[in-house]
Amino acid sequence: MKKQIYLLGIVGLMALASACSKSNGPTPLPPDTKPPVTGGNVDVRGKITKDTHWTADKVYRLRGYVYVDNNATLTIDAGTKIVSNKDSSGVLIIYKGSKINAAGTADKPIVFTSNETEKKAGDFGGVAVVGLATGNGNHAVLEGGVDGDHQTFGGTNDADNSGTLQYVRIEYAGKAVNPGDEVNGLSMYTVGSGTTVDHIQIVRGLDDAFEFFGGSFNAKYLIAYNCADDDFDFDDGFHGKIQFAVSVKDPMFTDNKGTTGDISNNFEFDNTSDAKGYMLTPNTFPLMSNFTAIGPNNAAGTSADYGYNARFRRGAKFILANSVVMGGQKAGIVLGKEVTATYYKTGESGVKNTLIASFGPNYKLDDIGAAILDAAGFKALVETRDGSQSFTDAAAIGLTDPFNNASPNLLPKTGSPALAGAKFEGSIGDAFFTKVAFLGAVDPASDWTKATWVSWNR
Repeated sequence: MKKQIYLLGIVGLMALASACSKSNGPTPLPPDTKPPVTGGNVDVRGKITKDTHWTADKVYRLRGYVYVDNNATLTIDAGTKIVSNKDSSGVLIIYKGSKINAAGTADKPIVFTSNETEKKAGDFGGVAVVGLATGNGNHAVLEGGVDGDHQTFGGTNDADNSGTLQYVRIEYAGKAVNPGDEVNGLSMYTVGSGTTVDHIQIVRGLDDAFEFFGGSFNAKYLIAYNCADDDFDFDDGFHGKIQFAVSVKDPMFTDNKGTTGDISNNFEFDNTSDAKGYMLTPNTFPLMSNFTAIGPNNAAGTSADYGYNARFRRGAKFILANSVVMGGQKAGIVLGKEVTATYYKTGESGVKNTLIASFGPNYKLDDIGAAILDAAGFKALVETRDGSQSFTDAAAIGLTDPFNNASPNLLPKTGSPALAGAKFEGSIGDAFFTKVAFLGAVDPASDWTKATWVSWNR
């Protein structure tokens, strides 16, 4: 591992001077030489194959793809900063069998960010964790151009432990290798329930904020802010639980869709691709409570590539409960493909005790025959069977200032229907879920989105 770490302090400058005539870059430290414990920046590249510790007194710069492999554990101290320049778009991949121990704190988050003076989405590649839990094989390899030794994912142990991610912020991520083949802010590939994931913010990403490919891990306190594509993108059989999560969209910022016909959404869930017929198992089936999703709401300059608050399609099952969904540009809640609609009709899926106010229609069906479910029947299931409410005006939901993109205030105001009414029944009654009274992500008595680890106005 020491052969991949280069110091940019005094020792590093000496090494660079001695190696300037060589074609393979700076001379590495000898294998047994430890970096100095004082300040300095550290360049990291290639593979990390033994337990490694990154400390907050240094800044770590990723040069291209960095793989934590060979069952190694990468420990990152609270307050540590990891950066990348746009020439390499560094990507950190914790490969299956290895672990990350990134336990920041509210006052000292671990921050992955751009090292450019003028920071832009895509300067930093992203973070990917690859575990040994189950997936359904919809994707054969990791997205984003990883090397041949680190492409496969999936396993059989849903209790697998890939480590800890707490109080982590990932800024200016996203790396487009080919159309439809990108690195996201945080990608989780078949990560197991033994993994600890909470208090994560993705800021100004070039592609998806969070994308989960299979796996069974659970998470709380997630924020996707001003990312260009989908904020919560689940597929390949992801079947974990999530509570207290926020999605806020910049109306003018989407990624380049080219001629794909793709759109950007707060949620996009798939089980499998069209070619694979939607029925692979395990099924994509997240259980979610207390989300607040804020779309563009037709603000001035809204990108034509914005789509829906929530797009559930291609055989995905889901429960979305006790949430607030606002400002979807083309529509609010959308079901795509007949098998997805059938799951909703039979009650396997549901949008429960949720407040919905889209700029476009609140409900939409896509590629679903009326014999399976029509628009009136869908609305009745959501609002009668599942106890949700829809509004024609987002102001009726009564959040304080949800469409102020620079500083969104998601607190319910006095008289808001979001102040009460949460229900934790059936699968949402699981012990994982904190039983609160309010709807949406933010407790009216304590706004966690204004804590010091969270960053707005980017």
